[in-house]
Amino acid sequence: MFIFSCLWLKNINGMRIAILGTHKVGKTTLAEKLHETLPDYEFYSEPYFELQEMGFDFSETPTADDYIIQLEHSLKQIVRSNKNAIFDRCPIDLLAYALAVDDKLNFSSIFNKIQNAIKEIDVFVFVPIEQPDRILCSDSDLPELRSEVNDVIRELIDDFDLEVIEVRGSLSERLNQVQNKIEH
Repeated sequence: MFIFSCLWLKNINGMRIAILGTHKVGKTTLAEKLHETLPDYEFYSEPYFELQEMGFDFSETPTADDYIIQLEHSLKQIVRSNKNAIFDRCPIDLLAYALAVDDKLNFSSIFNKIQNAIKEIDVFVFVPIEQPDRILCSDSDLPELRSEVNDVIRELIDDFDLEVIEVRGSLSERLNQVQNKIEH
């Protein structure tokens, strides 16, 4: 096992890995577990939490502007990161949230920034909502928004022509899927 881990770590040296997905799918748990296996990597938590720690006050009901602010912060995270980084969210899923709450949103002003930033990401890991759903989503967790964002992320993956690792199953199964895909 130790030899396998060392070989795996050697194989993924110098990568930027972005975990994307809607809320309540296990995205953060996977990102944190991946970081445990790659302790030399920088871990960038969700822009929402970083901005909140810096004193930013988000709306009670999320707005497109809230998500655009997080998207801009996500772009900054990518720019300031080194080649060994794990991102718990990226501009793609934040754009999906903004579009889900405002389908008339004009994001042309930041399109090139998004396009340039995502070119810096080496691996995209998409954690979709599974059927049956693995995580209970109460009404306070905005299940309709969650479902809409999941669909918009799929569309954006196609629109931006991203190659993604789509993971399913338990945490260990998801981690193995990421490891296996990166190895090969």
